[in-house]
Amino acid sequence: MHKITLGNTGLTIEKNGFGCLPIQRITKDEAVALLRRAYDGGMTFFDTARAYSDSEEKVGAAFSGMRDKVVIASKTQAKTAKEMWADLETSLKTLGTDYIDIYQFHNPSFCPKPGGEDGLYDAALQAKAEGKIRHISITNHRLSVASEAIDSGLYATLQFPFSYLSGEQELQLVKKCEEKGMGFIAMKAMAGGLIQNGRAAAAYMETMPTVVPIWGVQHGWELEEFLACVKEPIPLTEELRSVIDKDRKELSGDFCRACGYCMPCPAGIEINNCARIVLMLRRAPAADWLTPEWQEKMKKVEGCLHCGQCQSKCPYGLDTPRLLEENYQEYWKILAAHQG
Repeated sequence: MHKITLGNTGLTIEKNGFGCLPIQRITKDEAVALLRRAYDGGMTFFDTARAYSDSEEKVGAAFSGMRDKVVIASKTQAKTAKEMWADLETSLKTLGTDYIDIYQFHNPSFCPKPGGEDGLYDAALQAKAEGKIRHISITNHRLSVASEAIDSGLYATLQFPFSYLSGEQELQLVKKCEEKGMGFIAMKAMAGGLIQNGRAAAAYMETMPTVVPIWGVQHGWELEEFLACVKEPIPLTEELRSVIDKDRKELSGDFCRACGYCMPCPAGIEINNCARIVLMLRRAPAADWLTPEWQEKMKKVEGCLHCGQCQSKCPYGLDTPRLLEENYQEYWKILAAHQG
């Protein structure tokens, strides 16, 4: 096992963490079995959120009676102190615990600070004083907010999208966190499904000694692949380097990370998939994306209002209307070729 200390928190965890968003898609019994298998296989860090429907409840059921054996992180999307307290109390109840190790502001559009009109940080400080949370942290998809959070010195950890497709700006966030003694938790280590080789992704993360990837797991076979990394870290071989180089070449430039913060669309377009569907067609079985259901979803792009809402909300500054149009045009060409 490869254990590290998460920033200056004093929390020692297995370097490979478990991302609990996907377990909302499976039954409670299946989720509990998966989470316990993860723990038995060496994983000790589990990241969930109030917004992940019943994920917290499943985490709580899995670790009932063994709370001190795991480190649990959760999140709140609250906009006010009152909302934060409501979220926190609900999270504590559903997790079946009296404290949360890492409590994160969930992708706020600004960096909460003491004395702010929103009252969020002051509420978190009070919750920490009461022992209901151990460390105050933040997640984000915006480089500017992430940088401000690091510079503020107010947060124990930063959770941010990070994979071997990330650029220099994301690498600078990792470096700044290390310099400040902040933990860095990597969400979307598989780039929202664009990375297909789990071994390559895990091997790359091994080259980042202060980064804790949280692997989003829904199936047993996925978990076993990452537990193999826990048992014996995967070296970045020349073979895996070639996989990474190939992916970087294919996916360089602007691409949708499928974070979904552009949603909902007033025209009903599933932007976070329609704006990158051609990339998925190249990297997954094409039949999965050429079904009548997906054809109907792509037809909705014709109704784009060009209102600019999706572009203004994109944390990566992407020209999403352009990506939608490009993917729309290419999609029908690919469909025609497959049908021909």
